[in-house]
Amino acid sequence: MTETIDSEPLERSTGTDDEPLVSLWCESHTYPDGTIGMHDVEFAVHADEVVALVGANGSGKSTLLEHLNATLTPDEGELRVTGRRITGNDTAHARREVGFVFQDADSQLVAPTVLDDVMFGLQNNGLPADDAKKRAREALATVDAGHLEGRIPHYLSGGEKRLVGLAGVLVLEPSVVVLDEPFAGLDPERSRLVVERIRRIHAEGISVVLSTHDLDIAAEIADRICVMSEGNVIDNRSPREVFYDEDLLTEANLHPPSTVRITRDAGLDIGSQPVTEAELVTFLDQQSATTDGSGLAHPDGDTSD
Repeated sequence: MTETIDSEPLERSTGTDDEPLVSLWCESHTYPDGTIGMHDVEFAVHADEVVALVGANGSGKSTLLEHLNATLTPDEGELRVTGRRITGNDTAHARREVGFVFQDADSQLVAPTVLDDVMFGLQNNGLPADDAKKRAREALATVDAGHLEGRIPHYLSGGEKRLVGLAGVLVLEPSVVVLDEPFAGLDPERSRLVVERIRRIHAEGISVVLSTHDLDIAAEIADRICVMSEGNVIDNRSPREVFYDEDLLTEANLHPPSTVRITRDAGLDIGSQPVTEAELVTFLDQQSATTDGSGLAHPDGDTSD
């Protein structure tokens, strides 16, 4: 039986202090060719957070992400979404609550125009065309892509395709949005555009999980960093704790963000350990304000003669 979505916005599910929005336990996941994609993984997404998965190629990031909405299922383990255990007969709940934007944007673009594409999921679930069109235009507006509604999806730029894919997920009003390598192949300007849209949807109360090789962006937008290596989550802490842990980064074959490298190379004694450019600039501005022309700091911070 087809599930009908009312024209009124769906009430977004929220986690509680005890129950995350999404929790995954995966003892193992083995691909048909025998490759072990993931093992001994425990992962959770809580309300109102941005989580970045980082790790070398082949570390298991995409495999983990595809378990969060039951695209893949553990050989042994359990997925719970908004407190509900997901079984083979209940994947629709996972896919409604956890919207997935794939790295290959073309794989999600199926309709002749952008507006038709964003409407597709709603109409497939039984929403009348006029209501679906209204909701689709609202979703496109959320990612500042309303001007694209009449375009043919496959002729869009890489960044535009990512935004349309994101709108197609947001229109279903999920609790969590998952993005697999959303900045791959994008130039800095378009990466920045996607970053701003991620911030916008997070500000509206949607949790975000993303995988990325761009640790500068991860440091800037993530509340929590999950480090993966050889199919397992080997660390799960704040950006500051992760990116200043040299042994951890070496184990995961990662280089720290630019700000962390500059801080170390310059020998700056910064107790707050900046991880973003803005944090480093703030520190340097404060240092400049408390030193005179000779570079000597005044003990009381007074810069007057």
